[in-house]
Amino acid sequence: MDLKNQSLTLFFIIVINALPLCGQTVKKLSEIPIRDPYIMPDKKSGYYYMYKSASVNTSGKVMGGVEAYKSRDLKNWEGPVQVFTVPDDNWITGAVWAPEVHTYNGKYYLFATLNSNIQWKKEQQGWPKYLFRGTQIFVSDHPDGPFLPYAKVPHTPMDQMALDGTLWVEEGRPYMIYCHEWVQVIDGTMVLVELSADLSAPAGDPLTLFHASAAGWSTGSSHDNISVKSYVTDGCFLYRTKTGKLLMIWSSFMNGEYAIGIAESVTGKIHGPWVQQEKPLFTQNGGHGMIFRTFEGRLCMTFHRPNSPRGQERARIFELQDTGDTLQLLQELTL
Repeated sequence: MDLKNQSLTLFFIIVINALPLCGQTVKKLSEIPIRDPYIMPDKKSGYYYMYKSASVNTSGKVMGGVEAYKSRDLKNWEGPVQVFTVPDDNWITGAVWAPEVHTYNGKYYLFATLNSNIQWKKEQQGWPKYLFRGTQIFVSDHPDGPFLPYAKVPHTPMDQMALDGTLWVEEGRPYMIYCHEWVQVIDGTMVLVELSADLSAPAGDPLTLFHASAAGWSTGSSHDNISVKSYVTDGCFLYRTKTGKLLMIWSSFMNGEYAIGIAESVTGKIHGPWVQQEKPLFTQNGGHGMIFRTFEGRLCMTFHRPNSPRGQERARIFELQDTGDTLQLLQELTL
């Protein structure tokens, strides 16, 4: 091959490698509207997957679903690709909230909070409706789905308005930690339930770990014409520090702003008891965080900000420092 043809070949290789995959759009993180972002580094593929709620219109009916973006560098994101749509014969089929995908025993598990407009209890005057809502687990062999159900019922109790389920494995036993909705209990709770070995069903009775009001920084929210305050539990995610302490980040409201705080298990075990660290991790109208490590080993947290107005939310990624006793927020990644 002569020098001219070598140069042309090299040019076309550079151009082709610079193009996105066929049919894929590449976006910056700041261009993707998202609440409750969840980023899963997948070592098998070398991609970061970011999961987002995305309902679809199927034969004139709106069904809840999840889409995924993927990136090699956390800056340029390909997608989205629909990875899950709620089965039309599921217990409820409404919008999905806070999708999380966890790797466990060689498979990928989608923890999805499903919603409905089905009212199951007479509402109190001036209070939000009691609607069927719960976390259900779906399974796939691949991070981009399809994710399939075990059954057509939730993993959280049918008589609880539940959301934001996440996975924790301790001494070989899998657990789900989820939030019992403030709408039903006023002072939201964090709840633990053991799962079966294949995550197909709950394997024990729910255990309340703590109430939202246990945190001094969680100041609650007032409601028109009602004297009682409500306290939110949202966005639980667990992390074990380099010294073995078990921490849980979670979100609530602090003086009207969405915030992230830290709870600590006194025993270092998932059953607790749990105490609340006095200083919140983030207080500037952002929350529902999760923690991951980059392929280079940097400890990071992502969450959405602002919490309102709706439509303005974006995923923000901050580097974290593990001090052994707690987590400290460092600089935001420039993406």
